[in-house]
Amino acid sequence: MIFEQIRTGGDRNFGYLLADRDAGQGVLIDPSYSPEVVVKRAFHQGISITHIINTHGHSDHTNGNDLASKLTGASVTAHPESPTTADVQLTNGQKIKIGKLQLECQYTPGHCADHIVLYEPENKVLITGDLLFVGKVGGTKNDDDARVEWKSLQSLIETMPDEVTVWPGHDYGARPSSTIGLEKTTNPFLRCSDVTAFLQLKHEWPKIKQQLGLV
Repeated sequence: MIFEQIRTGGDRNFGYLLADRDAGQGVLIDPSYSPEVVVKRAFHQGISITHIINTHGHSDHTNGNDLASKLTGASVTAHPESPTTADVQLTNGQKIKIGKLQLECQYTPGHCADHIVLYEPENKVLITGDLLFVGKVGGTKNDDDARVEWKSLQSLIETMPDEVTVWPGHDYGARPSSTIGLEKTTNPFLRCSDVTAFLQLKHEWPKIKQQLGLV
């Protein structure tokens, strides 16, 4: 497997290249502000891109779709609820074959209505978009969305083994990546005992961030 986390600009955005080297096939995930950089990494390694996948439809993750598609001829792929135009729709439980690898979609709304995470089970790689960051979780507009996000997070940590590596959509934490086990023990949002505590932490987080000097 080829797997690369690539800094793509914007607000500390990450894009990803995931490929089967033997098959010469791969996908780009959230190429965002620097699609040409992500495409170049693929082409440099002899990889043909079959899909450009968005974890969600916010513009800072989708604004590189058109150029990435033009450069590769690949299909733009997103959840049916995505506000962007997608050639291929990817729903909960669906899989994309990448050579001998399979990328599994899990629907995880809350941060937005179309959010998905992508899991490669053979190597235990989880690309979490803006659902789960290192030490933080995705922002939500209101308590209703936060409750939905709580359910998505609980479903994720209940189904993923602790050794699964976490690769977020932004470099917002102390490290660029983590594991499910580490996040369960250190991420304050995942340590909440219930949704009430989760909502309270959401409300208090701006003040806590300021006190701790976080950005």
